[in-house]
Amino acid sequence: MQGAGVQGAGVQGAGVQRVVFLDRDGVINRAVMRGGRPHPPASVDELEILPGVPEALARLREAGYSLAVVTNQPDIARGVTTEGQVEALHAHLRASLGLSDIRVCPHDDADACECRKPGTGLLRRGPAFDAPGSVMVGDRWRDIEAGRAAGCGATILIDYQYDEAIPHEPDARVRSLAEAVDWILARDRRRTAAPRD
Repeated sequence: MQGAGVQGAGVQGAGVQRVVFLDRDGVINRAVMRGGRPHPPASVDELEILPGVPEALARLREAGYSLAVVTNQPDIARGVTTEGQVEALHAHLRASLGLSDIRVCPHDDADACECRKPGTGLLRRGPAFDAPGSVMVGDRWRDIEAGRAAGCGATILIDYQYDEAIPHEPDARVRSLAEAVDWILARDRRRTAAPRD
């Protein structure tokens, strides 16, 4: 099986947190477009946190969510970048944004690992989480599929209209993380207001 969160994922109770899982490039920071396709920044100098992200993350923390970045970084396996270079980016993001966790898959598709999205290994790597109360936010089909497979209560696509198919429609399409947070908090209000049997 996968990480420590497998047995507890979806279990509600004391100590089990709601998590907003966040893809990195295109959600937290601007993806670098090359040849019409999004790519990760190569260095801290190329790293640009998207407008409104710090405020959006603060709203989620205030609402009681744990924040976990879950990111595929296949350029490590491809020899384009190193784990050290990726960690330098993440040290900057941790210092700037107060993230609970950053989980990285360094593999490529050929490695057939469980952590590369759309696999669920990154989402399940951490502590047990309240899956129905948790949300996956991403900008690619892999993010949406990983959230669905991990049992997240909702998936949200930040829709840049990339030229790629989305196998399953997300629960919401938005234009920014700020809009995603609006949707999440409205969902929370609806769930709180719903009558219980």
